[in-house]
Amino acid sequence: MKTQKIKFKAIIQQNGTMNAAFVEFPFSVEKLYGKKGQVKIKALFDDQIEYRGSLTKMKSDCHILGLTQEIRTKLGKTFGDEVFVSLIEDKEERTVEISDDILEVFNENKSAKEIFDKMSYTHKKEYIRWFEKAKKSETRENRKIKMIQMILDVKKGI
Repeated sequence: MKTQKIKFKAIIQQNGTMNAAFVEFPFSVEKLYGKKGQVKIKALFDDQIEYRGSLTKMKSDCHILGLTQEIRTKLGKTFGDEVFVSLIEDKEERTVEISDDILEVFNENKSAKEIFDKMSYTHKKEYIRWFEKAKKSETRENRKIKMIQMILDVKKGI
């Protein structure tokens, strides 16, 4: 199946009362991609902000595409605003860059590394993003320890 670019305009909607937003995908995912579930995509919002995510069906009549707060801020848009979306199916492998200092910690904690390796791309990305946002070396050191504990707690079901 050829990867085709899909373009549409949509209204940014708020997810309940949360500071979370999405747009509805106005086409049939099943007809376009031959899938009923999640479809990994690469999107471009308003011809300027790139995003890798997924079209998902979350107790909704149609598939939706999330817009992070970071994207909304860069676009200068919020709930109720119109956004132009251009997207294609993302067939590339999704990998997360891991810095040397985190690799060192994983080398000392093999079981945490094994759990991390089994996580979805999104979960890995969130852990690494949280760690990388720390600017001070003291904060980074504290987050290394906390990240390993959080990963180990995942296995324990905490």
